[in-house]
Amino acid sequence: MTPAPPLTHALRCRCGELRGSVTPAPSSKRVICYCRDCQAFARVLGHAADVLDAAGGTEVLATLPQHVQFTAGLDRLACLSLREGGLLRWYASCCRTPIGNTPRNPRLPYVGLVHSALGSAPARQASFGPLRMAVNRGGASQPVQAPRWANAVGILGLMKTLLLARAGSAWKTNPFFEPGTGLPTRPVQVLDGAALTAAMTAAMPAPLTAPLTAAQDAGVHRPGPR
Repeated sequence: MTPAPPLTHALRCRCGELRGSVTPAPSSKRVICYCRDCQAFARVLGHAADVLDAAGGTEVLATLPQHVQFTAGLDRLACLSLREGGLLRWYASCCRTPIGNTPRNPRLPYVGLVHSALGSAPARQASFGPLRMAVNRGGASQPVQAPRWANAVGILGLMKTLLLARAGSAWKTNPFFEPGTGLPTRPVQVLDGAALTAAMTAAMPAPLTAPLTAAQDAGVHRPGPR
């Protein structure tokens, strides 16, 4: 019998100043994103080596903000954006641990929590299940294989969850935005042109090598750490 997931899962930065929890939910999904923006985010914070896998992927937990709460060190939460109008990318200012990514509009109730704030891979699997999708594979530095149906089913399920949350009042519970005003809880630092160019250049995919074997974990291949 598969053990039931824990009622809450710890969320913390590497130094432990910023702490909180995530409530596991059936709609939450572990995803690997290979887009250049996620790679640039890790590089800007100086955590590429421990956030990105060998193909440049970042594992995130796609979930609703209502499932996230911060319990300590909220003054350490900081926010940046790679460009004007881009996603809000949240991190801990104390140790520059990536925390997650949100849209700028809280009415789109989504957060992608970066694995660096969610503990070990076994702990993440126990709380949130196996990896379900590999997206934006065009940004990977080496081929990554995943069945198309897995991504399609996962994306459709996530869209349904977001639409249902937006249709009700659940979107109003969001620790990343001020209630009432809908403004981010922290000032948004937008990277200047030089910093963005440097980060994006470093995130450019390397020449592709021979295809990799698909993973047994839900059919998604995740290359090992750098």
